[in-house]
Amino acid sequence: MIKSVHFTITGRVQGVFFRMATKLQADQQNVKGWVRNLHDGKVEGVAIAEQANLTSFTEWLYRGPEFAQVSKVDVIEIEFEDFNGFEIR
Repeated sequence: MIKSVHFTITGRVQGVFFRMATKLQADQQNVKGWVRNLHDGKVEGVAIAEQANLTSFTEWLYRGPEFAQVSKVDVIEIEFEDFNGFEIR
């Protein structure tokens, strides 16, 4: 079953290649959606995938790339949106 979630990541997540690493992870996990920086220092995005892939992807968000320091992850299920791939906004 395909699910769609919105996520917000808090911590040291800007300036550490978080968006690029998230895109690479999404591409590896067959996740569609997008990711972007917010003005308050957080990163947010939408991810759509089969449940197993989405679970692996969201578990990765709690770690992030090597130089990130993730302090909080908020993930909520949202109404399904379809995307052609995963993009950095």
